[in-house]
Order: sequence, then C-alpha cells, then structure tokens
Amino acid sequence: MSPAADPAPSEARQSIRMTADRILALPSAELGERKSRAGILIPATANVSRRLVWAEVVAVGPTVRNVEEGDRVLFSPDSGYEVEVRGESYLILRERDVHAVASDREEGQTGLYL
Repeated sequence: MSPAADPAPSEARQSIRMTADRILALPSAELGERKSRAGILIPATANVSRRLVWAEVVAVGPTVRNVEEGDRVLFSPDSGYEVEVRGESYLILRERDVHAVASDREEGQTGLYL
C-alpha cells in the first residue's frame, strides 16, 4: 500500500474508553440559556449559585459503581471538564461529583437514587 493511501491519523475514528472513576456525559440544554416560569429568558452567563444540572451518561470508567450508560446524573456545573468529541460538547466528571442518578424505573422503584 502506498503512503498516500493510508488514512491520516486525524481522520481515523477512535472509540472512547473512560479510565478509573470517570464519567463521560452529554449535558442537557438547561446548562445553557433557560426560561423562568414567567417566561423570562435567563442567559447562560447569569450567575445562579448552587444550581445543579442534569446530563446523560455516555460512557463510564471501569471503577464506576453506581452509574451506568444511559443514566441521567445530577451534578454541579462547576465540577468536571468540558471536552469536544466529533463536534459535540461533553463533560468529564468523577463519580464522586455526582449528586443523584436517575435511571429507567423498574417495578416498585422510583428510578431516582440519591
């Protein structure tokens, strides 16, 4: 095979595997602009102290115990790191930064774990 036929390393698709207690999450839209109950638009830059937000879990590391892919997690927007993967913005969190986990309900359970 000629060197010109080899795909460039930046073009090759790679799978993402999280390490240790890390969680890769897709933040919900509420992390950006949101509306109050009265319909007032609140910009993302407004300082709302102590407000937690939700994100959907995309991948988890091997030592994560209480969170699975597909769960929704509640966390502080100040925790974690932002990363862009294939044009999409994600957050990398530690399991200890998660305040609550919402998963699909199973019979007799609430689906919310605090």
